[in-house]
Amino acid sequence: MPAGCEVPEYPVTATLVEGETAKFVLRHEDGLETESVLIPMPRSTGTTTTLCVSSQVGCAMGCRFCETAQMGLIKNLRADQIVHQWFAATHRVQRSADQPVKNPPAEGAVKNPQAQGAVKNPQAQSAVKNIVFMGMGEPTDNIDEVIQAIRVLTDHDGAKVPASNISISTVGNPDGIEKIGALVRENGFHRLNLALSLNAPNDEIRSQIMPVNKAWPMARLKEALLAFPRYSQAAFCVEYVLIPGVNDRDEHCDEVCAFLRDVRCSLNIIPYNPRRNSPWPAPEEADVDRFIARAVANGQFTKRRGTKGRNVMAACGQLGNERIRNRRVVSDDGASAPVALRIPAREAKREA
Repeated sequence: MPAGCEVPEYPVTATLVEGETAKFVLRHEDGLETESVLIPMPRSTGTTTTLCVSSQVGCAMGCRFCETAQMGLIKNLRADQIVHQWFAATHRVQRSADQPVKNPPAEGAVKNPQAQGAVKNPQAQSAVKNIVFMGMGEPTDNIDEVIQAIRVLTDHDGAKVPASNISISTVGNPDGIEKIGALVRENGFHRLNLALSLNAPNDEIRSQIMPVNKAWPMARLKEALLAFPRYSQAAFCVEYVLIPGVNDRDEHCDEVCAFLRDVRCSLNIIPYNPRRNSPWPAPEEADVDRFIARAVANGQFTKRRGTKGRNVMAACGQLGNERIRNRRVVSDDGASAPVALRIPAREAKREA
């Protein structure tokens, strides 16, 4: 039976552009907004377009380097609200100077103060080819809706995005990774991609910048990766945000490579994109090059993620509404309560 969901119309309230990278904002019926990013990816055969989607408004994981984490978790997105990001990117977001505006900005739309001088309407790119769950929120913290959205996006009667063109990035929730693995075991989803946001060489540093590591330490993450079902030779993507003075020393690189030695993966180095009021600057190019060269010398297959959209807060780790700072979650009945980290009891006991 085809997977489906009704996709309501949400207005595009802002489109912020840097070069050919476009961040767009969708406003929901409750007034809350999601941010998504269209990213051109140059290839030898031409330029393709990757869509970075959000799974939540805000996030409860508390990563210190991430703008979204400063919001706290506001709400989980429904599957239709996730799918609508693809719909808007395909049919509503203006990406060509001669393309008419199909859905003009809503009245009262808030403009990003960091987008001063941004050029609207970049040259049109190809249709969305790849979808990455790397926007606002932790996908495994809303895994049932994320999985339903993926079913809809891959359905042959809908968007028809191949599972091999979809990636889910997680901070390392073992239960969530297990649920993604169950989906991968189904016919049609064998080549769905998993990415792990590692960002540290050891538990001490990771716990300082990613509080969830206290519940899901690195050894537990490796167990989850090694148990993940594999149906192809594709490697895991292990993301490593390189933060000056935190995780960028030579010995840190050696530790990371040793940790990943028995995991078939690509180490994806992401130069830190400063969030608002960041305690750290972006790394120097020489330091990024040094870290990558040392990883390669260690025998670790390594790539650098290109920095795109930093000046309009559209780069990796920069999505989020600066007006929201209280860590509160909104339930279906409209009530709100402070947010706590979602630490499974059995993992907490293991740590004790």
